[in-house]
Amino acid sequence: MLATEAVVNLSRFQFALTAMFHFLFVPLTLGLSIMLAVMETVYVMTNKPIWRDMTKFWGALFGINFAMGVATGLTMEFQFGTNWAYYSHYVGDIFGAPLAIEGLVAFFLEATFVGLFFFGWDKLSQVQHAMVTWLVALGTNMSALWILIANGWMQHPVGSHFDYQTMRMEVDNFYKVIFNPVAQAKFVHTVSAGYVTAAVFVLAISAYYLLRGRHLEFAKRSMVTACAFGLASSLSVVVLGDESGYVANENQKMKLAAIEAMWETEPAPAAFTVFGFPDIEQQKTHYALHVPYLLGLIATRSFNTPVEGINQIVAHNKQRIKRGAKAYAILQHLQQNPDNNVAKKLFDHYKADLGFGLLLKKYRSDVANATDAEIEKAAWDTVPKSIAALFWGFRFMVGFGLFFIWLFSYGLYILVKKDFDHPLYLRIAFYALPLPWITCLLGWFVAEYGRQPWAIESVLPTFLGVSNVPQHYVWLSLAMFTVFYITLTTVEIFLLRKTILLGPDGYFEKEKLPR
Repeated sequence: MLATEAVVNLSRFQFALTAMFHFLFVPLTLGLSIMLAVMETVYVMTNKPIWRDMTKFWGALFGINFAMGVATGLTMEFQFGTNWAYYSHYVGDIFGAPLAIEGLVAFFLEATFVGLFFFGWDKLSQVQHAMVTWLVALGTNMSALWILIANGWMQHPVGSHFDYQTMRMEVDNFYKVIFNPVAQAKFVHTVSAGYVTAAVFVLAISAYYLLRGRHLEFAKRSMVTACAFGLASSLSVVVLGDESGYVANENQKMKLAAIEAMWETEPAPAAFTVFGFPDIEQQKTHYALHVPYLLGLIATRSFNTPVEGINQIVAHNKQRIKRGAKAYAILQHLQQNPDNNVAKKLFDHYKADLGFGLLLKKYRSDVANATDAEIEKAAWDTVPKSIAALFWGFRFMVGFGLFFIWLFSYGLYILVKKDFDHPLYLRIAFYALPLPWITCLLGWFVAEYGRQPWAIESVLPTFLGVSNVPQHYVWLSLAMFTVFYITLTTVEIFLLRKTILLGPDGYFEKEKLPR
């Protein structure tokens, strides 16, 4: 029996909520770990105490954020066994492997060396402690790598096949799972966004100190590090975003068409829509402002390859649904006659479209007898429900990314001129503090909402992956998670704010730390 639509929506909302809260902590952890390693390396090279103070102070903020990230990440993974039981059964052998490696290797690496980072200052030499800090950064980024390998496989399920005997997806090439082009593009793009987040965090707090006339030398050097690191990271986000667009066109054409609100296939190379108001009912974008050729160059890296429109992809998906319905019918026959070699060959011919046939489960159990009207509905289910949300979410994300490039570039200009009398810029830098988190969440929204209705792209529809549990169970867990995450976020903000207001001088005095 399928879960009700209410349970599906609640389960999706709960996972989105917990993932969103968890990702409030992740990007800062990713970026600060690298910045700490850079700061301590400068300290080892120059032996200037201020760089050690910077490493310790920003390290204290890193520690607060790291602890909260661990707590929120663990609870998020529990949902695979509670709210997404069939998903776990169907693809657990593949999806679970990167998560296990992340827990056994990367997480233990960073957790072990985080302790040495905080308690090893007086027990290790300068070089040894710097190596520890780099290992913390390595472990943190390795954790992200394995998580994004798992997520990348959901977006582009390579290295696997459906086994009609086990009725599950099975690994046939783990090398392809690891080196999945979608996973690699997502990794470098996501960690670069985390580096930008950390750079804005350090820049905003440094700007606050400069505006207040406090800890001036500390703030100036922190600002140097933040702007240099942030500019390199923000530029790389743009370059790597281009790679993500190319990979999306290769593997998730509907997502790209929905982001662009492109209803019809345009002559190559397609234009990029900078501004407009998508209208799903009329299937057009009002007041559209285009940049000629740009989308075609990004998505296809050629002048003669078209980018498919939504209507053409839907028409193609109708054919895949019909083929998938045949695959499902043959699969049912194989369950009764597993040694039928003719049926095996037929299933091998159609099984690539089995996931599309499963879309019909939303409308009837005997998918092989689906009507043309039901196939039409299932085909349009492959279009994300809110084109406008994707369209604008992507453009706000890009707009914030361009703003960060300006923010770090102008900051470096100020630093080179050694002219810190720019209160307007410092205020802008301070009030920009929440923007990288908003940008990261927009990026995840576009990535995850844009691939609906799939839990696993073209393999498993989201509504089939949900646990068939009573609705009030999901409401209860949703309420508990909400309270838990709001509490953790409140604690995080309180501790960060308290440490920042103390400043490096107050922090070292309060904690009685040697400087």
